[in-house]
Amino acid sequence: MNGNEETKAAPVLQTPKKKGPRVMLTLFIVGLTGFLAALVWLNWPKPRMQPETLSPELSTIIQNMPGTSDAMIYVGLKDIRQSRFWNEALPDSLKNAIPFSAGKRVDELMKQRGIDLSQDLDTLLISYQRSGRKQQKFIGMVWGSFASKAPAQALQAASLKTADIAGHHAYALDSTLWVAPIGPRKMVIASSTEMLDGFFRPSGHMLERDSVSSAMINKAIYKSHLWFTLSSPQWTASALQSLTSKNGDVRSVGNLNRLQQLAMSVRFDDGLKGESEWVYRDRKSAFFASSFLWGTIQLTSAAGPRTSESAKTFLKHVRVHQNLESVIVDADLPLSAFRKQGK
Repeated sequence: MNGNEETKAAPVLQTPKKKGPRVMLTLFIVGLTGFLAALVWLNWPKPRMQPETLSPELSTIIQNMPGTSDAMIYVGLKDIRQSRFWNEALPDSLKNAIPFSAGKRVDELMKQRGIDLSQDLDTLLISYQRSGRKQQKFIGMVWGSFASKAPAQALQAASLKTADIAGHHAYALDSTLWVAPIGPRKMVIASSTEMLDGFFRPSGHMLERDSVSSAMINKAIYKSHLWFTLSSPQWTASALQSLTSKNGDVRSVGNLNRLQQLAMSVRFDDGLKGESEWVYRDRKSAFFASSFLWGTIQLTSAAGPRTSESAKTFLKHVRVHQNLESVIVDADLPLSAFRKQGK
């Protein structure tokens, strides 16, 4: 071997590049981006549907109601009966069902007078107030042809006692139901003479002294057919507890225990349009509730043997999103969805 011959250099072994830091950095960036996106979504006010306005007559009645409202319900049954949904999709058994029960005694009195609320009741507006643990006070107005079937002499004969309140004659048809006709087709209904007196002699305006109820009524999008509000957290909790009493697992769905207020409205037209707003304590609770409900709907409406095809059809028309402290659930169900349901 020639000593002058250059010795070949040994190949240099390169240290492999470490991918760990890059992967960690990528995961950090992705996680941070997701967190910031969720934070923006959480605090970004989304567009809302413009709610229908209350009629001047309804506004006046609500303003004259005494106290504050824990729950309020409106049913425009006359307008509902004129809808395509009522005439083409609703079964006759439901059309003829009595929508409300006023107690055994009053139901029997209505039967004797030939009053069929499913046909004779046009409109109902009623507000409830919590009074103690179980008792509920209420005040409201009902419209319809039933009033002509219950003239003063019939009410006098059926009443347990009577009272004159602010120029109006009132009749107690049950221990917790007073009625006071104020026209050929209108009656004020109340749980006591005190509630009637507060209505006929109003002190201030209800929607000014009850800002929560005012806000919840405004959240009811559709005002002409059916809407209701639950303005009191205690009332909301009690109502939900009653609905979920037979299924304890349902109580945890959508953070129901954190709900504060609720508003729902439905329009009966060429199908059903409805929107419900669930108001939570904070935006975080609303975000997690909307995420859970959205995921549940997506999972349930996906293909699978456990969910019926009719249920999947309904769920495809339901949308859920979070808007600040609220969860908005809206649905637009065409007549075809109900026709398939009935097949």
